[in-house]
Formats: sequence, structure tokens, C-alpha cells
Amino acid sequence: MLVKIFTAFVALQHIAFFVLEAFLWTHPVGLKIFRQSLEVAQLSKNLAANQGLYNLFLAAGLLWSLLSTDENIRFQTSIFFLSCVIVAGIVGGLTVSFRITFIQSVPALIALALILFKSK
Repeated sequence: MLVKIFTAFVALQHIAFFVLEAFLWTHPVGLKIFRQSLEVAQLSKNLAANQGLYNLFLAAGLLWSLLSTDENIRFQTSIFFLSCVIVAGIVGGLTVSFRITFIQSVPALIALALILFKSK
């Protein structure tokens, strides 16, 4: 159950990231969360919308892993998509802000560790 809770949390995070990046990038909420000026946000809004779509794909994969009735598919998709989230968070932390690593990678790492621990 704990695995499902953490995996669902990571999926919900990525749905929220999609909404923020695709729809709220230039909105005051998006500006505050991403700590940027309206001018910078206007220049990068198309890139942010594209990035948001990738986050939605990650969420879809995680939801697939949660909803699959096949144990093998559930295990494999969970490992793959959580690993993608962890790598994306590390890259974001190295290239943009360390807080991205903490916000994005840590919950996914916990979920991945729980899955691997459960499988032993």
C-alpha cells in the first residue's frame, strides 16, 4: 500500500507540474513558484509547455503502473517511470536549481526503494 501511495504522489506531482508549466507559466502563481520575471516567462512559455507535456507523460506512465492488473507490467513500468523521474530531477537540480532534485527525485526514490525492497 505504501508503494502505491508514493507512486500516486509522484504521479500527482507530475500532473501538477504539467498544469503549472503548460497553463500557469506566465500567471502570478507560476512566476512565484518558478521564481522568474514575467519577461523571462513570456520568452520561455513555449518551452515550458513542451516540458509540461513530458511531465504529463511521466504521470501517465506512473498511473499505468498503478492501474495495471499484471504484476510483471506493474513492476516493470514502475521501475522505468520512477527511474525517469529520478534522472529528470537530478538533471534539473544540476542545471536549474537544487530544489528540483529534492522536490522531484526524493519522492520517486522513496517509491523506487519501496518497490525494490518489496520485490526481495
